[in-house]
Amino acid sequence: MFLKALTILLIPILLIQGRKVKKNTLRLPEPEGLREGITGRGKPLSILIVGDSAAAGVGVLQQNDALLGCLLKELSTEFKIEWKLHAKTGNTTSQVMYSLDDLNDNHYDVVVTSIGVNDVTKFMSADIWMNKQVKLYEKIKEKFSPNLMIATGVPPMQKFPALPNPLAWLFGLYAQQMNHQLEGFVLKQQNMEWIKYDLEKYRSLNLTMAEDGFHPSKEVYKIWAQEIAYKIHNGINKSPELNHHYGV
Repeated sequence: MFLKALTILLIPILLIQGRKVKKNTLRLPEPEGLREGITGRGKPLSILIVGDSAAAGVGVLQQNDALLGCLLKELSTEFKIEWKLHAKTGNTTSQVMYSLDDLNDNHYDVVVTSIGVNDVTKFMSADIWMNKQVKLYEKIKEKFSPNLMIATGVPPMQKFPALPNPLAWLFGLYAQQMNHQLEGFVLKQQNMEWIKYDLEKYRSLNLTMAEDGFHPSKEVYKIWAQEIAYKIHNGINKSPELNHHYGV
């Protein structure tokens, strides 16, 4: 209730700042490159990535440097990977969920999600957002029967260079509440892993964001992919079912 009241109170300045951000922020395209294929050698592994512009790789020019490409580099020497990217700039949780209807029901060993920024910009409450997230993951289970789901948290938007205060500060509060609920949900699930979008960690490694001040850079995508690869290996090692599936 406090956050909703605060948002209403700040509406006049938020409208002004929102228009300026929309007008002045550099709009980067989604990177070029294939969005599905088979790569690598070794044990079979199928991966589906779904989400918004960050999942799609906005911030770099080629998919090879985006989350997808960086993840394939991390895993392709050990696994023969059947992969698919299903992500689009501007997608909210609801849009991602409905867009899954465009995909055939098909098993994927791993499903990676990155969704939330566009729900924050609509000032969606964490409770409503979490209800949508639960429905999304139920649909993912139903359509793709994944052995492992990896959820990436909402970025700390208060630290986005492209956003002025108090807009950035308020977005950060929304993102923080969403992450609190999503992390709690993930930690209670079997065969599900959580990744925090840790912008402070990236900065401590002298990594910058993309030139628009809103999306990951090539270097951030690389670290993010390394974290996902670690979760995949960890999921294989700790799960008897996955151990059997991958022949470990």
